[in-house]
Amino acid sequence: MLLIRDFEDTVQRMFLAGRIEGTTHLCQGQEAVSVGAVAAMAPGDVQTNTYRGHGEALALGMSADEAMAELLGRATGGSKGLGGSMHLIERANGNIGANAIVGAGAPIAVGAGMAFKLRQEPHVALTFMGDGATNIGTFHESLNMAAVWSVPVVFIITNNLYGEYSPVRMTTPIDDLARRADPHGMPGVVVDGQDVEAVFAATSQAVARARAGEGPSLLEMKTYRYRGHSRSDPAKYRKEGELAAW
Repeated sequence: MLLIRDFEDTVQRMFLAGRIEGTTHLCQGQEAVSVGAVAAMAPGDVQTNTYRGHGEALALGMSADEAMAELLGRATGGSKGLGGSMHLIERANGNIGANAIVGAGAPIAVGAGMAFKLRQEPHVALTFMGDGATNIGTFHESLNMAAVWSVPVVFIITNNLYGEYSPVRMTTPIDDLARRADPHGMPGVVVDGQDVEAVFAATSQAVARARAGEGPSLLEMKTYRYRGHSRSDPAKYRKEGELAAW
């Protein structure tokens, strides 16, 4: 968790200094979600994540040097400098890809999980997404398909209370996004995303359930991003005192 925090703080400094091209989406404050969930994975398991995915990549074992080289566009990066901040990938460690398209990682994880099932391999696919992704069509399609086919996949919502610049309640009519598991007939669990042990326990239970052939689960990690959405966003849309409280 400390490595992720230091890495993201360094990325912010380098981006503001003009060293990193494109854009960056940082995860300060959300480290427990990345570390706790990844710790529940076993060799052979895979995961997909979002454009705010530096934490998952580092938790899975990508070196900070390799990740930073990718952000800097260097050939020594994980994708030889061609993917950048939003597309960290390292298949050897189970990171089958970050995705810049909101909600796009979910069907990819369902496909990976279905491949495990068809090949009768005891592996599980995890997929991380933001709260905004739960309003995307592919989210519901993925949950429905995974439930119908009893796919070994764990859906993880990293609910940091903001979809880009919009508070969740401006775009979503419920407070607990885990309730969206109900119509798809799978467990929906709310987890304290600031407690790494709680994240590990909940993810371990969901992974064990999937590995035993009992199908998918949806976990909602209640967390908070300390930085703005991306680039140099000052996050002035937050209520006064909210960041300090978190």
